[in-house]
Amino acid sequence: MKLLFIRHGETVDNVAGVYAGVKDSPLTIQGNLQAERLGKFLAERGLCLSHVFSSNLQRAVKTAIALCTAQPLGQNGSEDPATPPKRPEVTQLEVLREQDFGYYEGKPFYARPREGTKSGKDDHRSQHQDDPDFQDVESKESMNARMDQFLQVHLLPVLENIRDGTTQDIAIVSHGIILSHLWRRFLNMCPKYSVSVMPGLSLGYGPYTALEHLGGWSNTGYLELIILPKDYRKKEERIASSEPRSQSPTAEPEAHLPPLAGYSVLINVINSKEHLVGLKRVRGVGSSQHDAGQKKIENFFKKPKT
Repeated sequence: MKLLFIRHGETVDNVAGVYAGVKDSPLTIQGNLQAERLGKFLAERGLCLSHVFSSNLQRAVKTAIALCTAQPLGQNGSEDPATPPKRPEVTQLEVLREQDFGYYEGKPFYARPREGTKSGKDDHRSQHQDDPDFQDVESKESMNARMDQFLQVHLLPVLENIRDGTTQDIAIVSHGIILSHLWRRFLNMCPKYSVSVMPGLSLGYGPYTALEHLGGWSNTGYLELIILPKDYRKKEERIASSEPRSQSPTAEPEAHLPPLAGYSVLINVINSKEHLVGLKRVRGVGSSQHDAGQKKIENFFKKPKT
C-alpha cells in the first residue's frame, strides 16, 4: 500500500509572493495543469486510490479532485459485483489546513534584513505585536496537535483496513508547512528501525540528513511511502520492529507500543516532480487564476463531429 503526502498546485498568492495560510488562495492556470498532470501520472503508474484526504481550502481540494478524476472507474477496493464502479471521493478536512499566519495573512513576504539575526517577519512582529488587530502566527505546538488529531481520527483507522483489501492507496493533499509537521508526527508514531529508505534515494540536502527533515514540498511535489502491515513481513522483521524503542531487553507492554507498531515504512520518493517533466509554463496567462468554466486551448482545434 502506498501513502502519498502531496502539496497543492501553484496558487495566485504563490506567484504574488504573499502569505496565504488559511487565506483561500485559488489555483493558477499553471497550478491546475500541475494537478491534472499529477493525477494522470499516478493513474498511469497504477496507483489505486481508495482514500483521498484534503485540506478544505480550494487549492488543496481542486488538486485532490484532479487526482480522483484521473482514477479509472471500478477500482474502489470492493469485490462485490453488485457495487457500482466509482472513483474515490475527496474527504475535506479543516484540520489539514496550512499554518495560520495570523496578522500576516495576505501580506507580502518580508525579506530578511542584511544586518541582524531576525527575519523580516520576526522584526515586523516585534514592532507590531502590541497593535490592537495583531494576531500572531499559529504555533508549532498547535500544528502538531492538529496533525496528531488527523492521524488518530482519520488515517490510523484506515490503515487498520489494509489487510482486508478495503484500503488500497491513500493520498493526503495539503500545504507545504503543515505537511512537514504531518510527516514528523507520522514518523513519531512508527517503531524504531521500522522506517527505511529506498536504496539510492538521497535525503534532504546532505549526506547525513535526519529522517525528520526531508526538505520542502514543491507545488504538486509528493512524498511517497510504501507501508506493509506486520502480516506481510518476514518473522525476523516483525521481531526486530517490535523491539522497545529504549532497546531494553524487557518487552514493552502493548499499551506503550507506538501506534504503527507492526508496520514497516519504506520512503520511496521525496518531493517527486517527475510528473512535471516537459510541462512548460503557459505564456502570459499561466499565473492567472484558473477558471474551471474556461475552455482549454486544444478544444478550439478539435474537428467537428460529422
